[in-house]
Amino acid sequence: MKHVIIGAGAAGITAAKTIRGLCPEDEIVIISEDEQISSRCMLHKYISGERDNETISFVPGDFFTENKIKWYSGVKVTGVDTAAKKVLTADEAVNYDKLLIATGSMSITPPIGALQTAKNVFGLRVMTDAKAIRERAKKAKQIVIVGAGLVGLDAAYALLEMKKDVTVVELIPRILSINIDAQAAGAYQKLFEEAGCKFHLGRKVTDTVVDSEGNVSQVLLDDGTALSCDLVVVAVGVRPASAFLEGSDIARNNMAIIVDKYMATNNPDVYVAGDVAGLSGIWPNAMRQGYIAASNMCGDSKTYDDTFAIKNTVNFFGLVTLSVGMLDPADGDSVVMREDRNSYQKVIIRDGCIKGVILQGDISNGGFWQYLIKNSIKIDAIKKPVWKISYADFCTLDESGEYRWTVAG
Repeated sequence: MKHVIIGAGAAGITAAKTIRGLCPEDEIVIISEDEQISSRCMLHKYISGERDNETISFVPGDFFTENKIKWYSGVKVTGVDTAAKKVLTADEAVNYDKLLIATGSMSITPPIGALQTAKNVFGLRVMTDAKAIRERAKKAKQIVIVGAGLVGLDAAYALLEMKKDVTVVELIPRILSINIDAQAAGAYQKLFEEAGCKFHLGRKVTDTVVDSEGNVSQVLLDDGTALSCDLVVVAVGVRPASAFLEGSDIARNNMAIIVDKYMATNNPDVYVAGDVAGLSGIWPNAMRQGYIAASNMCGDSKTYDDTFAIKNTVNFFGLVTLSVGMLDPADGDSVVMREDRNSYQKVIIRDGCIKGVILQGDISNGGFWQYLIKNSIKIDAIKKPVWKISYADFCTLDESGEYRWTVAG
């Protein structure tokens, strides 16, 4: 049996390891545009110099040799012929018996001014982006980052560590709007500003000014502000990397490949894992999907039904925040908050169940709150203040001497 995997990120590498464990004699081929394995979560640390080519990788240097995997690195897939069971590249067609598409997602660059064509404008999604930004930043004095989500602030943090003049532009009136609530985000904005970062929030990029060398020299905003720059990083969103499937019979929905609970597509020999499936963009979920898909490719039937995801863990300047579930309450929800000089915590309650929690400064009980949210466990039968609730309120000691979760009330 020959397994071909397109993509060498968390989902693809996890799938390869799973296949090798389940099918020791099967052939495994990985095809990726990346020329080296890198952790997407650590790209900003490469930019700042905290990590290098070796330490940015999340697999050992002998991974491919030890696991008997053939790796086509730096190779772009141009199509998939499901009838002939071939993956098409510019130079050859690679046969497969089972195919896993784990190509992830790619940065979106809006068609504003010269953002899509200028030589000094980059996204931050893959290792080639990080290398280009790092090289360009060595000589850059003023840097504009478009987007104040987690990726944009990762870039800002790295460039601040390089002692650069950094300005962040964001259409929404606050930073980290999909990761944490306004109060938790405010704490990070203050820390970034204290480090020298400038913010233009609630502002839209309307145009650019380009110099004689084809570089953006100014970013223009809707309030008339002109931001001078030597380098621009665009971090306004991503889309599933599935353009190479144009014309194939593999079903998609707004670029995301449609999968069933087995991570299979409408073609029984083609599976999908990671961002390109449009299910969840976080690292643990991508790994889980890679494991499920690979198991099914090897005939070990498993289903993926964990669409619940941690919104994110944010960590800048030593301040850690964990958000799970809802960030902001809806009408009728109850909110319980507590804070002191070192922490901020918020719980959202609906119909007796925890629907969201934000823990800033101390995330030690994050797993407990995540379990309550994921399993819709009611807490209203427990006559305690929310912050006094603990594992003991939901566990009983069984006959073997182990604690088991039970549902209160």
